[in-house]
Amino acid sequence: MAQPDLADLDAFTAVARARSFRGAAASRGVSASSLSDTVRRLEAALGVRLLNRTTRSVTPTEAGERLLARLTPALADVSLALDEVNAFRDSPIGVLKLNVPGAVSRIVLPDLIPRFLAAHPGIRVEVSVEEAFVDVLAAGFDAGARYDERLEKDMIAVPLAGSQRFVVVGSPAYFEKHGRPTHPREVLGHPCIRHRFPSGSSYAWEFEKDGEVVRVQPEGPLVTNSGELELAAAEAGLGLLATFEAFCADSIAAGKLETVLDDWLPPFSGPYLYYPSRRHMPAPLRAFVDFVKAERK
Repeated sequence: MAQPDLADLDAFTAVARARSFRGAAASRGVSASSLSDTVRRLEAALGVRLLNRTTRSVTPTEAGERLLARLTPALADVSLALDEVNAFRDSPIGVLKLNVPGAVSRIVLPDLIPRFLAAHPGIRVEVSVEEAFVDVLAAGFDAGARYDERLEKDMIAVPLAGSQRFVVVGSPAYFEKHGRPTHPREVLGHPCIRHRFPSGSSYAWEFEKDGEVVRVQPEGPLVTNSGELELAAAEAGLGLLATFEAFCADSIAAGKLETVLDDWLPPFSGPYLYYPSRRHMPAPLRAFVDFVKAERK
């Protein structure tokens, strides 16, 4: 029997852990069909089925489970051995896989990632954007970015950006027609543009002033998970929008949007880069953590 290719074994472990060709393909930046072909090639070489496939699920067979159990630590050792060579380079090489929410991808990373890659040309960064909280290790990522209220206690967390702030904005034409709310509860009398998360929920708009906290769940004509569509709708006068100040800063500067209730919206801590505590940190991740820490000094 011919020895399977190491890359094929690694591809199989990614699919088996994700229980999905599509999910594994997304995290690796390849097509689901190419992963399917790779696993078929591996099964043919070994002469045994490793995965049970249906239209809705992918699960390892008994043989697949046993192979996965042995391969996981073995491939980790191979990765560790190769990564230790990185310590002898002036700049490390490899892939850094990050999982971040939309706000971080739109506000923080556009400035950070180009400068990091300019400093480390041997590193390739792969960024997956999703709002759902995931197990970064199980999903094949090196690190994630989340806000402090969603961080697991056993994770190492490093501030990724400074404090941020939410604002409530509307277009000048909107305010001319509907007036300006002067208290958070008055928002309930205005049409609002809502953001919906993958879970189907929409966050409450939270305000705070002099120790008083007010949370409201406004309604409106548009609910979406697209920040760009939300911003365009607000500029068109469709309703009020609560969003990150940095996300709409250009629209405010251009006079397309104006803020209200500013004294009810204090700044809050920005996102954190988080990653599991482990004895050896991959060189690309170590380089990124060091870069982020230097940025925050």
